[in-house]
Amino acid sequence: MKKTYILAFFLGLGVLGGCASHQSLDELPPMPAAEPSVDDVNLANGMDEPDPVEDSTPAAENDDLWVRLRAGYGLDLSVDNDRIRVQRDWYARHPQYFKRVTTRSERYLHYIVEQAEARDMPLELALLPVVESAFDPFAYSHGRAAGPWQFIPSTGDYFGLHRTWWEDQRRDILKSTNAALDYLQKLSNRFDGDWLLALASYNAGGGTVSRAIRANERAGRPTDFWNLNLPRETTAYVPKLLAIAQIVQAPESYGVSLHPIRNEPYFAKVDTGGQIDLAQAAKLADISVEELYLLNPSYNRWATAPDGPHQLLVPADRAELFSTRLAELPKDQRMQWARYEIRPGDNLGSIARRYRTTPEVLRSINHLKSNTIIAGRTLLIPGPAASSDSYSLSADARLADKQDRKRAGRQRVNYTVQSGDTLWEIARSHKVGVKELAKWNNMAPGDSLSIGQSLAIWTKGSKAASPAVTRNDSNMVRKVRYAVRNGDSLYAIADRFNVSVNDIRSWNSTVASKRYLQPGQRLTLYVDIRQTF
Repeated sequence: MKKTYILAFFLGLGVLGGCASHQSLDELPPMPAAEPSVDDVNLANGMDEPDPVEDSTPAAENDDLWVRLRAGYGLDLSVDNDRIRVQRDWYARHPQYFKRVTTRSERYLHYIVEQAEARDMPLELALLPVVESAFDPFAYSHGRAAGPWQFIPSTGDYFGLHRTWWEDQRRDILKSTNAALDYLQKLSNRFDGDWLLALASYNAGGGTVSRAIRANERAGRPTDFWNLNLPRETTAYVPKLLAIAQIVQAPESYGVSLHPIRNEPYFAKVDTGGQIDLAQAAKLADISVEELYLLNPSYNRWATAPDGPHQLLVPADRAELFSTRLAELPKDQRMQWARYEIRPGDNLGSIARRYRTTPEVLRSINHLKSNTIIAGRTLLIPGPAASSDSYSLSADARLADKQDRKRAGRQRVNYTVQSGDTLWEIARSHKVGVKELAKWNNMAPGDSLSIGQSLAIWTKGSKAASPAVTRNDSNMVRKVRYAVRNGDSLYAIADRFNVSVNDIRSWNSTVASKRYLQPGQRLTLYVDIRQTF
């Protein structure tokens, strides 16, 4: 069954922010532009994906985050040239895209605005994740950039955004936001407070912008952003942000609707005091696991990282409940552990593969100094407390969703990576492109392969799955009355019955006005039985 989660890459809307080396911020290489994917087209055309539940209640002016954002504008938005108009016209032609991206921003935007305000930065910068990632915290580009602010690995390392088997802090909402604002502030200082040059440098690298300035100085030409000879991608990058800011300033002028966002924190930070299973934490907070992952997208697995920091973001109105229940939960029930007795012939690598973990994790948890293990002794192995389906936005689940997504006119081939393989050679032997092969497997073309890794390859062939039958065939559509169960979310229900979240909302008028579903609540669904049962 097809699963639809927030996995859309950013519609050519900008690229890889933060592109510094470990040694210096001066020599930052220009990065390749992100390319549109099927997900991008779906998003632009208004196809479904999980968003915060719509709250159509109009907010008073002092309760409206968009009013606060506009009040903090600091860039010159009176500039109007062809480069800005091209970008603005695209957004105006795709109002549903703009509405959905601003809806997705609801979880994160208040925090970003708050942090930018505290630094006295122009609040247009709070809209930069629209350009970078369309506010998708799981966005991953073919240039190896990840998270809402699209940090590449080296720049993430420079700003202390660690990457481990357990988590990727480039996706951490708090850490990546503060790193991005730190970076932008450094770049602004470098260019004497010129924010357009800072933005161009965030995209192309400070060294690239400085060289373009020096070239213009030698030629006696102006050195402002609009007159520099910069990479093509960067010449569109800054106009995109200005176009977005202009639309947010006067959305009605462009036929665009902004998702209403209250001027209050969406989430609160709770100290967990140690590692905890995410399904267990979601249950304590009385929210879906999907919601917990979307607030804590840095976590790759079923649990928080054992080394900390030991904290979780939860919806602000659930923080007190979560804290109370967490304090009452015995510490030995926060995680599930398996005890494995080592057998003759075992090695740490084979045990790690059997339990879908890594030798490094086993060494750390069991305080081993090397990979040497002794038969008869016991290893402590962490595992999920719930079924794998419960962790729908873990790295493994997102990869499976990406690999399983059907491609019209193609059939899937599963390939196991062998010693000496490269992505290029695998792509060539199966007559597919390297970029598309990487995209099917949530990778970038430059990512390394590991022996035993499973790749999904969608080859062209007559045996490919035929297109799904549309739901408009009324002879096969049945009306279903569904009672909401504990742990249900709109996205889980939509996935179970192979319908869209937007469908469920349109069939049930009360859903749009509530943030959470309640156990026992009745929903009306129209289900194509050929696709579900």
